[in-house]
Amino acid sequence: MRSSKLENFWSDAQEAVPALPAQVPEPWAFGATPDHADELLALVLNGTKTATASALWDIESDDEPVPQVGDASVILDGRNRPRAVIVTTAVEIVAFSAVNAAHAHSEGEGDRTLKEWRVVHEQFWRRYGQSGRAFTSDMPVVCERFELVFAV
Repeated sequence: MRSSKLENFWSDAQEAVPALPAQVPEPWAFGATPDHADELLALVLNGTKTATASALWDIESDDEPVPQVGDASVILDGRNRPRAVIVTTAVEIVAFSAVNAAHAHSEGEGDRTLKEWRVVHEQFWRRYGQSGRAFTSDMPVVCERFELVFAV
């Protein structure tokens, strides 16, 4: 998605946060459906969601870089409109079974417990995993913390 809408959004973000990089990062949405994208974006915008998790295998199969501290991301809503900029503040790669309660809570979903996080994320990766590899409890998960720095 490269459009004047995205370019204008990025220009506004840079004006508000001068430390953002000159180049517009590739935009993306949380979740796998438009409704899920909107639901998770709402949690980011209200300050509840300050972390996310990705299957390392999916990142590798999409030939995407692993998030790094300091990376800026443009977050899209369910209609592919740029709505927020987040900056990665921490990244840790751990086995699915080693994701901790603090990370689950910071993702802000459901009742925010580790138990629910595991159920929901296992279901998500079994259904939407893109690597072709089957879910396992020791699969590597990229646990990313972020800060919301700009939103419209």
